[in-house]
Amino acid sequence: MFEIVQNQLERQLNQVEKPKLLLACSGGVDSMVLLYLLQKSNYSIAVAHCNFLLREAASDGDAAFVSGYCTAHGLQYFEQSFKTKDHAKTKGISTQMAARELRYQWFDTLKNDHEFTHLLTAHHLDDQLETFLINLGRGSGIKGLSGIPDQLILRPLLTVSKEDIMAYAKENKISWREDASNAEEDYLRNQLRHQLIPKWKAIQPNLIEQLEKSQQQLRMAEEALAVQCDQFIAEYFIAKEDYVAISIEVLQTLKPLTYYLHALFSPYGFTHFSDLNALLVAQSGKQLFSVTHRLLKDRGVLLLSPVAQAEDKEIFHWTPTEDLSFPIKLRLGEHVTENAHSAILATEALKYPLILRKYKEGDYFYPVGMKGKKKLSKFFKDQKYSLLEKEQQWLLCSGGEIVWVVGQRVDARFAATSETQNPLRIVCD
Repeated sequence: MFEIVQNQLERQLNQVEKPKLLLACSGGVDSMVLLYLLQKSNYSIAVAHCNFLLREAASDGDAAFVSGYCTAHGLQYFEQSFKTKDHAKTKGISTQMAARELRYQWFDTLKNDHEFTHLLTAHHLDDQLETFLINLGRGSGIKGLSGIPDQLILRPLLTVSKEDIMAYAKENKISWREDASNAEEDYLRNQLRHQLIPKWKAIQPNLIEQLEKSQQQLRMAEEALAVQCDQFIAEYFIAKEDYVAISIEVLQTLKPLTYYLHALFSPYGFTHFSDLNALLVAQSGKQLFSVTHRLLKDRGVLLLSPVAQAEDKEIFHWTPTEDLSFPIKLRLGEHVTENAHSAILATEALKYPLILRKYKEGDYFYPVGMKGKKKLSKFFKDQKYSLLEKEQQWLLCSGGEIVWVVGQRVDARFAATSETQNPLRIVCD
């Protein structure tokens, strides 16, 4: 087993100059065996123990056991107690989820504060089987079925069975603490562990080994599909200034479409197949929101953008005595020439402060070079604005009137003429 762990670590750490490892150690047989193996490997290691205060004296006993072991072996030791049930109640999640959330937040803090290069856990091959069955019951895709990942967190025992870990612990006289809650059957994982899996192993003695082969196949399939998605994104996710445009016609050539929609957009928080499919055939203006992004149907494309920040909808005041840097960059200059990105304005027609705002329904202006007034919505349509571009367009206003569709067209009522003295010259950078 030492060779297995050593080879795994050498493979994963071969490009790290001085690995500094942090082991999450519960005091159970799995983590104590891994700790023993890490000590033999001569890596720089420290130990972190979480006390979730869920089993009263037994929880304190686990902490004392791990702390005592580290003291006896001269290992750096960290310990943290959590009010797990209170956290679960506050967040409205299960106790297990609360414990997971608390411990990984703390591990991240330890890594950052003490510059550990990697976190290690003692997940093993039987954990893989339990996780596979749980995810299978949840309707997970390839990612969920391909097993516990080992990229961000090192798990050197993932190819080792629980049976082999127990045998190694006994053979090498490694002490550990037995968690009584592992024998309870209140949780799905424990029910699978004690009821279903033993019967399955009795029918198929090589179950664990066959699972590993199956998950290797699934991981290769996942990698191949990821390459396809990355190639599609590189070619067809067209980056604009503040958003990404994706052709619906091109998307619809992907088969199976539902799989690709999920694979392409779930990283942005869009995970419902039916919503994504419906968006492709919806009217322009239909949109979906995730926590971080918006996906908008605009004629023949989907527009993907970060969720707009609140300040985008605010009104900004500007007295043009100096350059403006926020929310957009406007620069004053004496030698500004007239073009789409500049405005040369009749100073006497302006009322200060000027106002910067976004479009609102009913806006109109008198575009230079055109006769009469024009609705801004019609101007946007003629300029072939996307819905996102329409929302992101800034308007410079004076006394409630549009002075300049910034970077596009000045209003004729405010444009400087040959008779204007000391015109206000602005450039949009």
